[in-house]
Amino acid sequence: MQSFQLYERASTVPDKSYTRGDWQGGYQSLKQEFDYWIDDVEGQIPQELHGTLFRNGPGLLDVNGQPIHHPFDGDGMISRITFSNGRAHFRNRFIRTSAYLEEQKAGKILYRGVFGTQKPGGWQNNAFDFRLKNIANTNVIYWGGKLLALWEAADPHLLDAHTLETLGKEHFNGVLSESEAFAAHPRIDPSNPEDVGAPRLVNFSIKTGRSSTITIFELDFTGKVVRKHAHSVPGFCFIHDFAITPNYCIFFQNPVAFNPIPFVLGMRGAGECMKFQPNQPTSIVIIPRNPQQGKVQILKTHSGFVFHHANAFEEGDEIVVDSICYESLPEVEPQSDFRQVDFEALKPGQLWRFHLNLKDETVRRELLESRCCEFPHVHPSYVGRPYRYLYMGAAHSESGNAPLQAFLKVDLQSTERQIWSAAPRGFASEPVFVPRPGCEKEDDGWVVALVYDSTHHRSDVVILDANDFHQGAIARLHLKHHIPYGLHGSFNII
Repeated sequence: MQSFQLYERASTVPDKSYTRGDWQGGYQSLKQEFDYWIDDVEGQIPQELHGTLFRNGPGLLDVNGQPIHHPFDGDGMISRITFSNGRAHFRNRFIRTSAYLEEQKAGKILYRGVFGTQKPGGWQNNAFDFRLKNIANTNVIYWGGKLLALWEAADPHLLDAHTLETLGKEHFNGVLSESEAFAAHPRIDPSNPEDVGAPRLVNFSIKTGRSSTITIFELDFTGKVVRKHAHSVPGFCFIHDFAITPNYCIFFQNPVAFNPIPFVLGMRGAGECMKFQPNQPTSIVIIPRNPQQGKVQILKTHSGFVFHHANAFEEGDEIVVDSICYESLPEVEPQSDFRQVDFEALKPGQLWRFHLNLKDETVRRELLESRCCEFPHVHPSYVGRPYRYLYMGAAHSESGNAPLQAFLKVDLQSTERQIWSAAPRGFASEPVFVPRPGCEKEDDGWVVALVYDSTHHRSDVVILDANDFHQGAIARLHLKHHIPYGLHGSFNII
């Protein structure tokens, strides 16, 4: 069964649920920093909803009018929406990385971007410049009493959780060296059996080339690194996300080749030098979280590309992994304009389930959701465990590729779908599930997310009843401005 609850009346949504001009509005820089109570509210904020939604993403799409080539090269900006006693407060601040401060002072681009942003002056001024600009723009987490802005190619930035002031780099008491990578997709194990049921933050870093080294980190609730182990795997690794179970870390090694020569010569960004290899299989790297309890296994499956995993769990001799899969990697071309993307010409991301048989070393896969979807999220207590409900950003239409305009709830047991759509003029982001205090049911809580409203060029904070999308939004909090399309975030009680 599939049910729809639209942001506006169904009759207002045309056959094509969006215009590219409307969508483009969400890719304008937000250069101001705000601090205010949100008073423009439709509906009612639940009194039980208490805590802070943190969001990270590129806040600047230009430097003093000089455009960046790709949003992934934009300087990180944290948005903070705090809920308390039926009210909400908004604050945003840019992460004061050293490169951000340098470029703001100079009023121009001083660093090359991984995804194609170049310094002025042509290839001659970019050749042999390998400096990385830590843009801290991908995720924001609160762990061990510390708020951390993450970018997977370098070390985290430590922020004040209340003021969002940048306090410096975080190296976990010397465990990380200066500029050592700490990935932007950590997973929080709610109850680790190796540590008497205590929660653990699990993350990784990758050093890659012709072969790659994957390093696993596990942090206790105080922020102390309690386990760190490294493993070598063959081939180049372009891995953004991973999945965990109580006993394993699972990585999908996408079939991507890297030719560094155009990057070295200043002609392309590093991300533009990656090429998808459609005739090569995807390797699935399975690393025991306790390296003394097993060996690394590498299984092969169909060629494809995975940015994000929804969840994973163990079932007998199998690990089950649910992931958003693409037919190929959408490559970044040097002369392209990301605002002019032709959505209809691209294949959509879809939800697939992979059954990894560790005994037989085989992979079986099945399609769970054909609708274009991304940014999956589950109840935090079910990370790494068998689960029933999944929340994602999704396209308004059931088929084809399009911008995310809706939030989709998938019941993996009954196969029921519920969708809430912001079409035709709203555009969705990553949904975050927030459990209701004292809840006993897996879907008892709220889905909280940002929606860009192109009609008013502003963003809304949308709150849905996670149990029932049919009733529409419980509350829509209208901000005084837009927030550029972001990447990831988290909800925390601080």
